[in-house]
Amino acid sequence: MRIDILTLFPEMFDSPFAFSILRRARTNGLIDIVLSNIRDYAKDSYKKVDDKPYGGGAGMVMMCQPIFDCLETVQKQDERKGRLIILTPQGKKFDQALARDLAKEERLIFIAGRYEGFDERIKTAGDAEQISIGDFVLSGGELAAMVIIDAVVRLIPGALGDDDSALNDSFSDNLLEYPQYTRPENFKGMQVPDVLLGGNHKDIEKWRKQQAIEKTRQNRPDLLK
Repeated sequence: MRIDILTLFPEMFDSPFAFSILRRARTNGLIDIVLSNIRDYAKDSYKKVDDKPYGGGAGMVMMCQPIFDCLETVQKQDERKGRLIILTPQGKKFDQALARDLAKEERLIFIAGRYEGFDERIKTAGDAEQISIGDFVLSGGELAAMVIIDAVVRLIPGALGDDDSALNDSFSDNLLEYPQYTRPENFKGMQVPDVLLGGNHKDIEKWRKQQAIEKTRQNRPDLLK
């Protein structure tokens, strides 16, 4: 999978993509992450990428020209058109089902905004898909892009040490993940449940299912609807 990120701050991605699963996926050739600086496509000597909104109001709005020129150049770099995603609080909410859907793509293109948002024409042109990671506002789309990319890449076959690990993640079947334990069996009086020590896989599977349902009922009852 090729992942393009259009941003004003490409340096923000250096550290998050240099560790753990994302690093291994890049090293093993499962993903190719390409960063493009939107400011490089500004026309004036000040490298201006934002301007005051028509009609007045607080803040600045990202201009069409630098983003469209950047996107045009990026799309020509690979014959695959790519699924175009704009990170915005106004988009549909990102979830595990959407992560699975995006993981099937051969190419993803993310546009990370800043300031008070995008000129609306950026959102409506080019079949752009608007996605939000939650009902809150960030300083920019970079962190949202990191979250989505991390969630998507771990679903690509071969990205995890054991592909079955993703099958038991929270939200994989509209349930939160069951409780997990490791050594020691007893820590300060807190005991690992006996069923996990008995070796009966059928009983363990039944217990885990029951625990997942109960944890979901307690913490996220909306998922059970």
